[in-house]
Amino acid sequence: MNKEEIQSALKQMSPQPTTLQPGGKLKQKIECLMLDIYGTLFISASGDIGIARKVSKNAWKLEQLLRKFSIQIPVESLLADFSNAIEREHEKLKQSGIDYPEIKIEEIWKQILDKDDLDQVKTFAVEFEIIVNPVYPMPHLTEMLSGCKNRVKLLGIISNAQFFTPLLFEWFLGAGLTELGFDPELIFFSYQHKHAKPSAFLFGLAADQLEMKGIHRKAALYVGNDMLNDIYPAHAVGFSTALFAGDARSLRMRENDPRCKDVAPDLVITDLIQILDHV
Repeated sequence: MNKEEIQSALKQMSPQPTTLQPGGKLKQKIECLMLDIYGTLFISASGDIGIARKVSKNAWKLEQLLRKFSIQIPVESLLADFSNAIEREHEKLKQSGIDYPEIKIEEIWKQILDKDDLDQVKTFAVEFEIIVNPVYPMPHLTEMLSGCKNRVKLLGIISNAQFFTPLLFEWFLGAGLTELGFDPELIFFSYQHKHAKPSAFLFGLAADQLEMKGIHRKAALYVGNDMLNDIYPAHAVGFSTALFAGDARSLRMRENDPRCKDVAPDLVITDLIQILDHV
């Protein structure tokens, strides 16, 4: 599946409005902007829909995908094997001391599909993801990134992700992360470190890197759509925080989670362009 085929498969989507209003105030000048990806920079169509609903809605597409790759496994069996393999790997990583483990999706698929061709496995993983969790850029993503280049010293990312996540920027924006202004030393993807949010592990790595660059933690603003996965760990390491409340699909308030009880974001934003008002 080439770039053009991928782009044609990724359909346009619009965010669904929430009831929250933008507001808040930062306590100091921001020198670094750190960003979440899924649900913040990109609309994620899956929202909080469970896997069963995703499958029932897209079963015929998945059946076509299996035929394309000559995979003789029923869709239901494939998905059960997929979930079980992830669960086993998570348990293995937990036993090694990782509180919120992350897998490498290509290793899971290689095991399930029993294929040695890693390029083919990765291609399958990308096409599967497009079917099950289609994405599309949030409004004003390009304008926000362009504006931040002249307003902050550094741009970074902390996100739950897989190998195909950075490709989203190339597919939709026509440029890689470094071309868009992100500092390669401030890009932290969960699959690369085996730690996923809401663990503070990736945030701690980012905080250490910022201090090596002479930037105080409070001078870093982290933007994410989930009070538990984003605001809680960012607050824990001392970052300034902004809750992105621009899409009802992805907004997670986590009001019943005790970890979020006494945590509040410094800002609430409902459109990415609002970031420019605070940096």
